[in-house]
Amino acid sequence: MSLVFPHTFVPWFRAVAPYIHAYRGKTFVVALAGEAIAAGKLNTFVQDLAILHAMGIKLVLVHGFRPQVTEQLAAKGHVSRYHRGIRITDPVALDAAQEAAGQLRFEIEAAFSQGLPNTPMANATVRVVSGNFLTARPVGIVDGIDFIHSGLVRRVDSLAIRRAIDIGALVLLSPFGFSPTGEAFNLTMEDVATATAIALQADKLVFMTEMPGIREDQADAESSIDTELALVDAKRLLAALPPPTLPTDTAFYLQHCVKACEAGVERSHILPYATDGALLLEVFTHDGVGTMVVDEKLESLREATSDDVGGILQLIEPFERDGTLVRRERTEIERDISYYSVVEHDGIIFGCAALYPYPEAKTAEMAALTVSPLSQGQGDGERLLKRIEQRARAGGFDSIFVLTTRTMHWFIKRGFTPVDPEWLPEARKRKYNWDRRSQVLVKKL
Repeated sequence: MSLVFPHTFVPWFRAVAPYIHAYRGKTFVVALAGEAIAAGKLNTFVQDLAILHAMGIKLVLVHGFRPQVTEQLAAKGHVSRYHRGIRITDPVALDAAQEAAGQLRFEIEAAFSQGLPNTPMANATVRVVSGNFLTARPVGIVDGIDFIHSGLVRRVDSLAIRRAIDIGALVLLSPFGFSPTGEAFNLTMEDVATATAIALQADKLVFMTEMPGIREDQADAESSIDTELALVDAKRLLAALPPPTLPTDTAFYLQHCVKACEAGVERSHILPYATDGALLLEVFTHDGVGTMVVDEKLESLREATSDDVGGILQLIEPFERDGTLVRRERTEIERDISYYSVVEHDGIIFGCAALYPYPEAKTAEMAALTVSPLSQGQGDGERLLKRIEQRARAGGFDSIFVLTTRTMHWFIKRGFTPVDPEWLPEARKRKYNWDRRSQVLVKKL
């Protein structure tokens, strides 16, 4: 029997709630590399998909089968041939691909049919729908090489897929397509997933791959993963990379992420299947575990609007409860919302601060400076302070001040100086809580 610790579980579950609300009813196209299935990751991955399905996320799953086809060919005494990272599909390879696809679809449907007690699949009901959703065309002859039965996606029956996912089914796509004459073509998982995400205008395209993500320094194999890559930066990186031939090449999945984002898919992800729960970590945590390509940076520092009141309240409530911040009522925040600046990431408020003016004393109070525990240590507090200072200068103030009981050292390091509470403007001094004994710190601008 597993133990549940309320002091860790409850805050974690509450922190996840905004993502659950944000993604309900959204459409994700998830592509699973055949290498992940060969590595024995299918069952846990299906369990994670079932959790997303239960939360109201509409899912299309595209499976790869590169190693499985290679294995089938080896059993037939046939050698795999590739050019530009695409398999050359002769009649023997086409037979091997059909056999591998049939076996994998059987395994995937079986995994979604599990329902053992004491597993994440208990009480899960995920209906898997598959079919001839893809129309294909031949790759043809490239660089003098005939790809024979290898194809590219010509059209995706997005209407039929949308009808299926709208009634709660999970659509499963194999990398196979058919021409209007009934000819079968072997497609790539990446092409199918990208074309499907674009046709559906999906909210997310996710590649579960051998890659840990895109590294910040391409010359250093041990450098950190770039968790958020703006489309313009992704295109610049792609232009500097050699054409990919292997799935482990940096550009292999990145080129498809860029193509999807350029065509209207909001976010594309490259995640490592080797990390247990990578899909859940990417969807339900602030920074995720892989690389996300977006049309623009999702994190923005801006002035607050009335739509942000709920997010600000949710952010500051734990700090009010433990006494770090003075309690503010919703009506007060609604009244003063124009004083607030916020840090927003992916539609969720992760930081805020307010600037209350005292023009008669040519100073202003910075209040309610708060950064979510999920993003502390990433510089959001510094960014909010700089924004408040900019607003104060624009307002013609000579200084800003703060009242704090616990974070005076943070402010002192950033140029604030302690003063006696008597320094406060008269209007603020009348509201000073002498029992709380807050430190007053001032910064000249």
